[in-house]
Amino acid sequence: MTQRLLVIEDEPTLSRLLSYNLTSEGYQVVVEEHGQTGFDTAMQTEFDLILLDLMLPGMNGFEIMSKLRHEGVMTPVIILTAKNAEEEVVQGLKSGADDYITKPFGVAELLARVAAVLRRSSGHEEREVLPDQEEFQITLGPLVIYPEKYEVTLNGESITLRPKEFEVLLYLARKPGVVMTRDDLMNAVWGFDYIGGQRTVDVHVSSLRKKLELDPQSVHIDSIRGVGYKLVVNKKKNAHLSS
Repeated sequence: MTQRLLVIEDEPTLSRLLSYNLTSEGYQVVVEEHGQTGFDTAMQTEFDLILLDLMLPGMNGFEIMSKLRHEGVMTPVIILTAKNAEEEVVQGLKSGADDYITKPFGVAELLARVAAVLRRSSGHEEREVLPDQEEFQITLGPLVIYPEKYEVTLNGESITLRPKEFEVLLYLARKPGVVMTRDDLMNAVWGFDYIGGQRTVDVHVSSLRKKLELDPQSVHIDSIRGVGYKLVVNKKKNAHLSS
């Protein structure tokens, strides 16, 4: 069943970015840009997760969470907060938020946090990991990615990646064989308001390629001139997600 997400965010550019990327990931997304209408929608419709900005017109995020919890609505909430706003984070978590993400953020980080909260809320992570249970991973032939641990193995051998290299690989791996533009990667990994140039993407992809040379015949990153990059995996079995 498709999971339903409610985004309550009044900044149009950010709300469009969230809606586009979450929808592309397969979620059904509803966007509200006003605190009161966001609260009303959360009360009237059942959602699997709410992404909630704290500074909203009409009713702020703290008020929304407090009223939802008072009314018995226990839908998981990820708050969107400004950088260096530690007091907001603490207050938000005390008000009932399940997690937070600091602006500006990369889409790869957002998607990982959303997936983690959804798994926890559905009970998939509220258990001890037993020896015969596999933790969440993305398997693409000989390439295995552990999103929550920021770890990667290729043919069973660990590959050490810097955080942004890992996020670039993770974003490409979510849609293997699909061309991702430099803008896609820039928004997903560095955030939509990152002021650096696209050369940043090229440098990280170049470094990542060198680290995948352990098995270039099975896994490599192709350049599509003037467009962007795609992850190519030659394998006998289809890529799959497991948990």
